[in-house]
Amino acid sequence: MSRQSQRFLSPEPVVAITRAFRRSLDNAVAAARTCYSASGIVTEDDVAGTEDLPAEEKEKRLRRRDGLAKDLYLAGHHTTLQHAHYQFTLSNVSRQFVWSFLHSHPFYNSEQVSQRYVEVKPGSCAVPPLEGKALEIYRRTVDLQVTAYRELSGALDPLVEAEYYERFPARGRRREIYGKEIRKKAREVARYVLPVATFTYLYHTISALTLLRYYRMAEQQDAPLEQRIVLGKMVEELLRLEPEYRVVLEEPLRAEETPESRILSGAAAPDPDRAARFAREFDRELGPRISLLVDCPAGNEALVAQGVREVLGIPRSEMADSEALALVMDPARNRYLGEALNLDSLSKLSRALYHARYTFRKRLSHTADSQNQRHRLTPASRPILAAHLTGEPDYATPGLIRRDPAIEERYRDIMGRIWEGIRELQGLGVPGEFVLYILPNAVNVRFTESADLLNLRHKHNMRLCYNAQEEIWQASWEEALQIRERDPRIGSYLLPPCTLRFQAGTTPYCPEGKRYCGEPVWNLPIDRYRRRPLPPGARG
Repeated sequence: MSRQSQRFLSPEPVVAITRAFRRSLDNAVAAARTCYSASGIVTEDDVAGTEDLPAEEKEKRLRRRDGLAKDLYLAGHHTTLQHAHYQFTLSNVSRQFVWSFLHSHPFYNSEQVSQRYVEVKPGSCAVPPLEGKALEIYRRTVDLQVTAYRELSGALDPLVEAEYYERFPARGRRREIYGKEIRKKAREVARYVLPVATFTYLYHTISALTLLRYYRMAEQQDAPLEQRIVLGKMVEELLRLEPEYRVVLEEPLRAEETPESRILSGAAAPDPDRAARFAREFDRELGPRISLLVDCPAGNEALVAQGVREVLGIPRSEMADSEALALVMDPARNRYLGEALNLDSLSKLSRALYHARYTFRKRLSHTADSQNQRHRLTPASRPILAAHLTGEPDYATPGLIRRDPAIEERYRDIMGRIWEGIRELQGLGVPGEFVLYILPNAVNVRFTESADLLNLRHKHNMRLCYNAQEEIWQASWEEALQIRERDPRIGSYLLPPCTLRFQAGTTPYCPEGKRYCGEPVWNLPIDRYRRRPLPPGARG
């Protein structure tokens, strides 16, 4: 079967443009011409004319438009293509595709159904084009995972219930109301056994430029077939509205033309033994943490302080570094930090935080990193997952599961059976991209992540909240403590939202409303933060 004719055996992805920027190619050319216009704004009608123009004049304008659009495109002047945005709805797409492609870059916005709180139904998984024994093994493994998810959800309910009513004893008198919250928390942990093939649906908004880039990169790893199908449908939707884009639309780079594929098709081809050696080396260097600070400039605090003085025009002799750092990072001095909106990137003072940088080596589960990567401005060198695939179980274990030995034993057994299915598929020569789909949400993902202080501060503000996904909370907590050791004046201000609001005098201290975690965290020093159950540090 040719690559072009391959299709998944599960329901086709459903793709639609629900909101669109009209006449966007005309607008892109109008924006470009405005840069050199001595007579003011150039409009779309100036570019393409109106319907009452003589046909010959109309055709002349369109030829000029297409020529200029192509010239701009080939010359790399692409900012004009960023004005137009398209809002897509996507259904029947896998979590693997979303993690590996849609959310692996900074230029998008998505609102995706929450797997933490919405129950996954049987039959909600992608099935790649397999046949015979391979298809039987694939379906058997996915069925195991979905059944185990439902089983674990029920088994975890009593643990969640006991913890919940210990924290909120008054709610124990109204269990009929709060039972739904308990089931949500149990599903949040049970989802670790679900396959990354699980379907999702989402709103996804991107610019015209990003869509062109998507299509050009459709064949890159790890999910090239699904990418080619979904992105082909997205481009079809675009051309249905604006066929004019054909003048700049390039076909996807073939897989063998991408540097990643060329490297991995040679001596560095994916190898389970090599992947295992890499994982052991990575974990040995990582040590007991799930996030390790591996690099930061020695002058971080001095750089930020100097930036503050530059913004304000104050010499060093009149403002010490500690004073400058407090002005920008202390919520009692910088009122922006008490705002609901993140105003840092628009504040002249806060932009001094860009100068400090931190790099961390991290290991998170696939499901945790799917949320972690949504912090688009703390980018990472995320893996080609096929190159990390070993033949042995390699996964994170949620803290709640570790609290009950019988549940933990069942969890280990499920993971062992999943990897048994992986080894069987590998033994049958199934392409790596299709084997990946039965990996559980719990599979470990190893990478290095770097951030400037402005965006890291915002991330920690969000993820040190006790309501954050437990692995991301643990990573953020470890990072904040390590930064305190290196840069104590900066680190002392990396705090959860309730503590920052407390220090700013903003009430209520907790911004979560009815989702309040039940702990007055603002009264605790950061080294005494404890979440129940303990965050996951274990791996298979």
